[in-house]
Amino acid sequence: MYSYKKVAVILMGLGFLLGTYMNTFSQPPEKIKIFNAAVGQVQVVEKIYKTNQEWQKLLTPEQYNVTRLKGTEPPFTGRCVLPKKGQTGVYQCVGCGTDLFLVSTKFESGTGWPSFWDPVSDLNIKTEIDNSYGSSRVEVLCARCDAHLGHVFNDGPAPTGKRYCMNAVALKFKEMDLVKKEKLEKAAFAAGCFWGTESIFKEVKGVVKTTVGYAGGNFKNPTYEDVCTGKTGHAETLELEFDPAVVSYDDLLNIFWQMHDPTTPNRQGPDVGSQYRSVIFYYTPQQEKLALELKDKLAKSGMYKDPISTQIVAAGDFYPAEEYHQDYNQKNGLKPHCQIPKRKL
Repeated sequence: MYSYKKVAVILMGLGFLLGTYMNTFSQPPEKIKIFNAAVGQVQVVEKIYKTNQEWQKLLTPEQYNVTRLKGTEPPFTGRCVLPKKGQTGVYQCVGCGTDLFLVSTKFESGTGWPSFWDPVSDLNIKTEIDNSYGSSRVEVLCARCDAHLGHVFNDGPAPTGKRYCMNAVALKFKEMDLVKKEKLEKAAFAAGCFWGTESIFKEVKGVVKTTVGYAGGNFKNPTYEDVCTGKTGHAETLELEFDPAVVSYDDLLNIFWQMHDPTTPNRQGPDVGSQYRSVIFYYTPQQEKLALELKDKLAKSGMYKDPISTQIVAAGDFYPAEEYHQDYNQKNGLKPHCQIPKRKL
């Protein structure tokens, strides 16, 4: 017979297991931001998780092999559905329907796989380093369901210089009327190390695309090593696309001013050098006007003991940084040192 103590231990163990089970299923579903190409807005959706058995019921064997087992279809065998004349649309993830690539960004690369020079939004994909088969490549996955899509390379056409080499079987075409890109606007900020700058702005509702790179210099096609010498004149810069109907340029300026110290010339914390200077690169006269007005307001506010050193200059050539710098904090599980500022200056 069981003693009272043994029964108590068993009951405690069962209670712990039951509590763990209930806690697992009571956790709120994980939410992520996804750009919806049909409405031209960032939306919050639930992350999708399924068992292997569930994916096998949903996908064909070939789709399952590529998207869930990270397989690769042979070159020149898979073809994306092409839209009819006059059609517009987007290629979506075959597993969850997330918008991935606009038809207008597709190009013929001659590699035997469908190729695109830009995703619908950086929110809709994620990248990871893939060291399989004895080489290091950058894998591209669906941000919502983690489906393997293909790889991205730095040998694509302008304006991005990227070649998103995808498996056709991982994509499905959907005809839709798209919100035109002209509704989106660009902004560019240098506020120290661009890893942290990107992490902050990526969380802002209405920011559709972020790219870290180099701006403000006098040297063409600089590398990270070139910029680190301090001789090219470039600043580590974040270029972003945003929907002005969701977030205003004034809001972005408020975040920029509060996320770093604008009074330390050529320095942010431990990062020292001209590449870490504070700069607002404006794209329109209205952006210049707003930036100058807010800078003047801050200078007169008494918030800072030292003069504001932030430069406000016209946007020129922007050179995207190497792929491993893009979404660096997210790829490496790092969090920014500061949060999105809440107050209005």
